[in-house]
Amino acid sequence: MKARRAWIGAEHPIPLARQSELAGTNRSTFYLKPKLYEPDAEELHLLELIDQEFTRHPFYGSRRMRHYLRKQGYQINRKRVQRLMLKLGLAGIMANPKTSEPHPEHKVFSYLLRGVKIIRPNHVWSADITYCRLPRGFMYLVAIVDWYSRKVLAWRLSNTMDSSFCVSCLQEAFGKYGIPEIFNTDQGAQFTSEAFISAIREYPDIRISMDGRGRALDNVFVERLWRSLKHEDLYLKGYGSGTELYQGLQNYFHFYNTERLHQSMGYQTPDEIYVSACGGGAMIVDKFNEMGQRHSAA
Repeated sequence: MKARRAWIGAEHPIPLARQSELAGTNRSTFYLKPKLYEPDAEELHLLELIDQEFTRHPFYGSRRMRHYLRKQGYQINRKRVQRLMLKLGLAGIMANPKTSEPHPEHKVFSYLLRGVKIIRPNHVWSADITYCRLPRGFMYLVAIVDWYSRKVLAWRLSNTMDSSFCVSCLQEAFGKYGIPEIFNTDQGAQFTSEAFISAIREYPDIRISMDGRGRALDNVFVERLWRSLKHEDLYLKGYGSGTELYQGLQNYFHFYNTERLHQSMGYQTPDEIYVSACGGGAMIVDKFNEMGQRHSAA
């Protein structure tokens, strides 16, 4: 039903009533807005503890996380820990056949980056989703990062895990920066969805890569971004609403791209590396135009 509702849009020339009829849904469902999930106070605190500990130790699975929470005074069983970690989209980096399961009907692509040396901007991009706490619930954040420069190319915030906000983020990145040679994600259902894969395949020169199951370190640069974001901003400021969170993320990503000095990159900013390597951006525009012409001709 959720997939059918996604077919309906006010931008189509066909009236909403007719669209709903063709999709087999009630027109009123088009106007329904997803509610922000609101856990109780204890569950929200558990989610906070899990999120903070996983950010410190991303190799923790549900067993270790259960022992950690018990040391904090919570008599919690492993099944509940698994449910809470699932809500946050978390899984330990060690391979585990019961975690990070892809959608059973979605195609999964091979991981293409093992041993690959990243030598220029737009060589490899990657995307990932993380969870952002709020006093009355949580929201999901997706970001696309250029591996060479660590620049955050685009991001989106959502209160659901629907794939549409990931597609929107992807399209913004393509529109601003052209296209990469390789696009890497994990095997989450949002990234293996038909909508997301189709948006990438509009540009046949992009090669699609996906992490191995449960291997967060295959997408290490986005994982480092999440760690920096949470320790340098989210945990310190504790945003009180979705509006405050959105404004805070805008400020942080601007800081991250234009001011934050990265020790591993010779104390340069992502923007400095990206722009200098791309000749002030002209290379990006020329390449994007070239790819667009090829796509149109095809």
